[in-house]
Amino acid sequence: MKPTMLFAIILMVAIVLMVSFNLTLSPTQPLTVSAAMAPNALYVCPASDSFWMPVSEGLAQLRRPVIIGFIFVSILLVFIWGWALYQNLLKDKFSRDTYKKPWAFTKLTFWAMIIVSMAISTPNRYRTVKIDGAPGDWVLCENNTPGAQAVRASAVHAK
Repeated sequence: MKPTMLFAIILMVAIVLMVSFNLTLSPTQPLTVSAAMAPNALYVCPASDSFWMPVSEGLAQLRRPVIIGFIFVSILLVFIWGWALYQNLLKDKFSRDTYKKPWAFTKLTFWAMIIVSMAISTPNRYRTVKIDGAPGDWVLCENNTPGAQAVRASAVHAK
């Protein structure tokens, strides 16, 4: 693998992890609460509207058909690989050309599964919450995240 390709992959992984876990290079001052409230407090931030949230919500409604489609394609993929193997065994010699299409279909299926699963499961999907008496969508965050607010833990519910 070329060094530039390896660097690009490492950079993309670092960016995805930093965005997913809301990591910053320069931390801000943490929000402090009273000692009496600290055990009962959760920190929430307003959910930022992005392009991916409506895409994720739209695809989430199609989760079951997407899973059924991927299972169908996976079973089809097994049969395609089996047919290629059968053709090689039938000829009693190894032919690399019979495996080119199954391998291309395998790569296409793999990357389609990765992209669709990432589009369905955006980082905010797992931390979006509703707060009693507060309009809008909120996400759980850390006390040093800009815009963080401390709320009673009993008022926070999973969405």
